[in-house]
Amino acid sequence: MSTILFELGCEELPPKSLKPLRDALQTSVTEQLSAAEITFDSIKAFATPRRLAIQIEGISDKQPDRTEQKRGPAIKAAFDSDGNPTRAAIGFAKGLGIEASELTTINTDKGDYVGFEQTISGQATTELLPAIFQTALDSLPIAKRMRSGASRNEFVRPVQWVVLMQDDTVIDATIQGHETGSQTRGHRFHSPDYHDIAHANDYEQLLDGLKVVADFDKRQMLIKNQVKALADEVNSDAIVPQDLLDEVTALVDFPIALRASFEARFLQVPQEALISTMQADQKYFCLTDKTGKLQPYFIFITNIESKDPNQIIEGNEKVVRPRLADAEFFFLQDQKQPLFALTESLKTRVFQDKLGTIWEKSERIAKLAAFIATLMQQQGHDINVDDTVRAGILSKADLASSLVGEYPELQGIAGTYYARLNEEPEAVAASLEEQYLPKFSGDVLPQTPVGICLALADRLDTLVGIFAIDQAPTGSKDPFSLRRSAIGILRILIEKQLPINLVALVEQAIKGYSDAEGTKIAKMGDTFTQVMAFLNSRYRAMYTEQGVSVDTIQAVQAINPHMPLDFDQRIRAVQAFSELSQASMLADSNKRVANILAKSEVSVADTVDEALLSETAEQNLYANVQQAQTVVQPLLEQADYTQVLQTLASLDEPLTQFFDNVMVNSDDAALKNNRLALLKQVRALFLSVADISELQL
Repeated sequence: MSTILFELGCEELPPKSLKPLRDALQTSVTEQLSAAEITFDSIKAFATPRRLAIQIEGISDKQPDRTEQKRGPAIKAAFDSDGNPTRAAIGFAKGLGIEASELTTINTDKGDYVGFEQTISGQATTELLPAIFQTALDSLPIAKRMRSGASRNEFVRPVQWVVLMQDDTVIDATIQGHETGSQTRGHRFHSPDYHDIAHANDYEQLLDGLKVVADFDKRQMLIKNQVKALADEVNSDAIVPQDLLDEVTALVDFPIALRASFEARFLQVPQEALISTMQADQKYFCLTDKTGKLQPYFIFITNIESKDPNQIIEGNEKVVRPRLADAEFFFLQDQKQPLFALTESLKTRVFQDKLGTIWEKSERIAKLAAFIATLMQQQGHDINVDDTVRAGILSKADLASSLVGEYPELQGIAGTYYARLNEEPEAVAASLEEQYLPKFSGDVLPQTPVGICLALADRLDTLVGIFAIDQAPTGSKDPFSLRRSAIGILRILIEKQLPINLVALVEQAIKGYSDAEGTKIAKMGDTFTQVMAFLNSRYRAMYTEQGVSVDTIQAVQAINPHMPLDFDQRIRAVQAFSELSQASMLADSNKRVANILAKSEVSVADTVDEALLSETAEQNLYANVQQAQTVVQPLLEQADYTQVLQTLASLDEPLTQFFDNVMVNSDDAALKNNRLALLKQVRALFLSVADISELQL
């Protein structure tokens, strides 16, 4: 058992790719070692701005020996009548490097053959490792590889050195065009020279002394701890997005956190703009107070241990000041006119070539949002329709602002700030930001009633419009993010407990285009059908992500509910039903009933003639069905689908007895049709919630 060290030294690696490259390298090496049957105790990957490394401890010296059975010709062909080996047997033995007398007999189902068991010695680990590491490097997820100088070898950045050692010995090889050695480099400024690695076990400790924290996770934890300590000193919380933290970790070998400040006057600018520019452009960690309000400080990570940190702090303050001043300028420039005035320029800005301008979209959003607000009013929600219309008209106004022009990610957010400055109603102002929620899977939903209306109207308008011009998503391509928009619509209606029918919403969205000049929908019926099908198809993606089984989703989709809240209630009911002991039998019985009814050559009646119920089992089933219908009806009116299926579970025994003792396809047509009518009633009871014949229990 020994320790293996591999290190690839490069020019600075892409910071956003460093962590994925580290993980992919370790995964590939691990898989290859496993495939080669080489055992080891532990494997650890390292990644810094200028290196990727792997350290493997307790690795076996060689592959295990293995035995291979070689099968030759059949016994009849291998020996003549006197028992002497034929040319076939001699040739087979010669190919294995043995004498014919050493051949053995192999018994199989298809007869007896000559053969030989050959022991193959395992290959030394050191002989296999160069190819393993080169293969791992070749398979790394690198979008675009490059060549350095006259070298034909390609990698994400020019390779400077390669280390490959077993304990204290170099494993001679050529990897990425470089001869392997035992020398590494330290920090680019503090320890720029080559340094010998005495033993593979010394790697991490050696680099620590050379001002390089080789362990990515350890380096990241150092950054987090330093940032928190500096934030605590000014009673603040640091904003530390994981993506930014990963990127900063990938930019430094030896992290030193420093806190700087900026003029408090910049805090009048929307803090989202300040945070955006400091995070995206400067890779700074911003600080807020305990209520989330931005503070005039930021923390940055430097890669050198300076004798005069104040100079570095002052330099960063000098660099960030113009960027904050730009944000301030755009913010003040926009305030020279009210938010509504910005809508004028939207009349010449195209939303989509065939769907008119952004102004026309705003008008459609206002009308559709007002329609939704009216429905919510009827359901008892406290919402002002006039505010909703005003919010719809202003919904895209900030797209014409200088601030959003410079920081596109602030659309909606900027509108909310400007609306409040213009003393628009708070319901209107808050909704301008909320219209874009949810922005991604699992994101928060709009909270205000007007924000909910805008969020639904915006997505529905886009969905209908894009389908109307035949640009629906295909395969993995979804340039308008319609799949995300559709799930957003479903989530809002379900999680906000809004019993609103999708049919009404889609029809109203189509009507918005039909009423507009120059953006009429030619095939309204086709558009409606396609949009409804698309929305219904999103249920599967949404619920499978929540861990709901596909057959449960199919059971509800089979009856095609048009109200997402109702759909969700049915899903939960079927999930609960699936846990019942009777569920499997009832699912099978429903399959049987469905098949019987499908094969009927005559139209099955809706009513049952009680006088024709001659068998005890069918009389008992009919009585239980009658009772279930009485109990279920008020439950359906209350949408208590879970209790409905709990009630119908009582049909378990009567259905079993019916199929065991009653011949449905009786020779007597009247009896047959009556029994089919009884089964139709059974089927209808279950279909009032879902088609449980779809369940695979």
